[in-house]
Amino acid sequence: MQHLDPDLLLRAYGAGMFPMGETRSSPDVFWVEPKIRGVLPLDGFHLPRSLAKVIRADRFQVTADRAFTEVMAGCAAAAEGREESWINATITEAYTALFERGAAHSIECWQDGELVGGLYGVKIGAAFFGESMFTRVRDASKVALAHLVARLRFGGFTLLDTQFLTEHLSHFGAKAIPRAAYRGLLASAVAGAGDFGALDARFGSPEVLSPGPAREATTVSGPVAGKDIVQLLTQTS
Repeated sequence: MQHLDPDLLLRAYGAGMFPMGETRSSPDVFWVEPKIRGVLPLDGFHLPRSLAKVIRADRFQVTADRAFTEVMAGCAAAAEGREESWINATITEAYTALFERGAAHSIECWQDGELVGGLYGVKIGAAFFGESMFTRVRDASKVALAHLVARLRFGGFTLLDTQFLTEHLSHFGAKAIPRAAYRGLLASAVAGAGDFGALDARFGSPEVLSPGPAREATTVSGPVAGKDIVQLLTQTS
């Protein structure tokens, strides 16, 4: 299997490039630097009323960094309309290494104890590069995205890179910008300092994770209430 060095990966992101796999089964990757870049302005996120209602109801338990590898697997799995994937073993290994050093993060949506949606991405400074998302239950990935935006806003991030602009993301306020404009935003953002965990420290409630085969019981921050997420997304500065 081809090896993708994590340090090289971070340097590439800082320069505006990212890798994609040829196919799910291929070990090869290629580098991409779009001429037109998708970004989701954090102060311009559009929260539909119907989604706000779902979030307030806490229909899903939303966590961060609890199941990174499982989220990647969910994003890589075949789904209706997305039979093939660019997330291969090389990509999975590299981003798992980034997660282990704190440079990649995931948002998970759970229902009745099962992972039903989520997303993952890369963090450098005050920039977050969204990689992929998946859903197995209606609205799960939308809720994950809303939680991510609230987390980034509260943590002082200045850039949410969506790589490409899709019709789905445009409904939430995502925009397409030229490469030159993106590079300016990128340079400023990577020089900043976003705190991915600030939201947990302020709004999360203490929660004890049961001991596992390789660790003792650990106290972490529990899920943030949906009402707090909606408030963060709708308040004006």
